[in-house]
Amino acid sequence: MHMHIKTYTLAACLVFAGVCAAKEHTDYQKGTLLRMDSSSCGLQEKGGKSVTGELIGTDSQSKKTQEVLCQEYVLQTDKVVYRIRPKDDKHPALLPIGETAQFRIHKDKMILKVAESDDKEREYIVVSMTPRQDAPPQTASKN
Repeated sequence: MHMHIKTYTLAACLVFAGVCAAKEHTDYQKGTLLRMDSSSCGLQEKGGKSVTGELIGTDSQSKKTQEVLCQEYVLQTDKVVYRIRPKDDKHPALLPIGETAQFRIHKDKMILKVAESDDKEREYIVVSMTPRQDAPPQTASKN
């Protein structure tokens, strides 16, 4: 009797292990990279003077602040349109527009990879999420 229970538990573990292994590959969602925009993500200061001093006008030299532009991608899924920005904005990789990307949300980041590119996982910050206007309506009941 005791032996029977052990065998059953082992079989259950194997089944669950199989499910876990399979889930590992299917937890990616798919989306299409529609476009890339450059958006302002702050000012970068060049030189020793403070930004405040320059804005107030106490600095007689020409302004040495430079607007920093960040890549912002529009990623569209069946139901949602995401605006995302590379987490590593120092050396961001260009993503191929028009291609399908695979992504998963992990805590507050989006982990994204594009098979057509180099299939590397990269981290992105989700700037905004908007429901698709043209998404097919969810029909609750079919008569």
